[in-house]
Amino acid sequence: MADLSVNICGIESPNPFWLASAPPTNTGDQIARAFEAGWGGAVWKTLGVAVENVYSRYSSVDINGQRMMGLNNIELITDRSLEDNLVEIQEVKKRYPDHVVVVSLMVDSNPDAWDVIIKQVEQAGADAIELNFGCPHGMSERGMGAAVGQVPEYTCDITGWAKASATVPVFVKLTPNITDITVAARAAKNGGADAVSLINTINSITGVDLDSFVPRPVVGDMSSHGGYCGPAVKPIALNMVAAIAADPFTEDLPISGIGGIGLWQDVAEYILLGSTTIQVATAVMHYGFRIVEDMHEGLSNYLDSKGMASVNELRGLSVNKVTDWQSLDINYIIKAEIDQDKCINCGLCYIACFDGAHQAISAERSADGKTKVAIIEDLCVGCNLCSLVCPVQGCIEMVERDHGQTHMTWNEYVSDDKPAELYPRPKHGITIGQA
Repeated sequence: MADLSVNICGIESPNPFWLASAPPTNTGDQIARAFEAGWGGAVWKTLGVAVENVYSRYSSVDINGQRMMGLNNIELITDRSLEDNLVEIQEVKKRYPDHVVVVSLMVDSNPDAWDVIIKQVEQAGADAIELNFGCPHGMSERGMGAAVGQVPEYTCDITGWAKASATVPVFVKLTPNITDITVAARAAKNGGADAVSLINTINSITGVDLDSFVPRPVVGDMSSHGGYCGPAVKPIALNMVAAIAADPFTEDLPISGIGGIGLWQDVAEYILLGSTTIQVATAVMHYGFRIVEDMHEGLSNYLDSKGMASVNELRGLSVNKVTDWQSLDINYIIKAEIDQDKCINCGLCYIACFDGAHQAISAERSADGKTKVAIIEDLCVGCNLCSLVCPVQGCIEMVERDHGQTHMTWNEYVSDDKPAELYPRPKHGITIGQA
């Protein structure tokens, strides 16, 4: 089987599967049970200033029967005493010396406060610290969390304070509530960060109770914005991870990827886009620690199928597959093709294309009352929508057409030396009444 061990900032981890700083890492007992289940590392739930959490802390978004497709929380950092946490960190490291314990920290923005707590967690045995510059609720209102992560100068300065005090690697956890994640990553690197973790949660309100008119989660007769996580945020996180991995200034900065991870396939995607380790929270809150068993087996089998002896061979292979739009090949043509033997005649592709796309599917009602659909070749722009809405796997395939045209980018097309003709584009729209 492939070797799943990784090294990040000089820290050896038995595998890339880590728990994120969240409720599953609130106690030493939880982390010990996670290590027994197969997790390679854990980021301790954020330690710092004393807080009081409220009752009713989570709300979720469900889609077509999938529970917790997105999870919103208004929970703050740990409300357990610093002393208790330090004792448990020491106990966990003593019992599991080969597993990674990173401790997440968040304190007031002054160097003395950071110096004191960093020395305390280092003495307890932390392998690294993670600066929580991402929490978008509660703590940010106190000048911490995302209030730091959204200002590059603050990110750089406080990272510098931490590096001046720390003898272990310093990870900076980035907020996604920012226009350009590479600005924050560059600021962290300028401050001396050894690695970055991303993404933290996204500012959100998941919904409103239509009887009481109070947004969820409800605390008495009020609510507050919270942090959004779970499967819904994965595409946003992948984009941000890829952006940092591709940025020439931060391309050598190790990444611990976070956001919507629950399956081995998710792990593989994060690693392909540049992550060394990944961190999981919501999926464990939903299904428990043992999901890591499937991650182990699935990732190992995948690497074997690719002929890779180590997970490290996978890292970053997709980074150079992401480019700016104007560098894409505008002569690449695909068209939809429908397998009529698999078609269940639901007509959904026709409706989606006719009302929401390019009117490139025809529909005819047969004598038996079924709807037969067909692709209008000249109108199809290969947008993929029909294949995405089709409920039957493999019924609609997107097939490349070879028109003998050479690769051409938009920049080349609009340059002075562009060819006289480009492969003709489909004409959009149909005559009203045509079906």
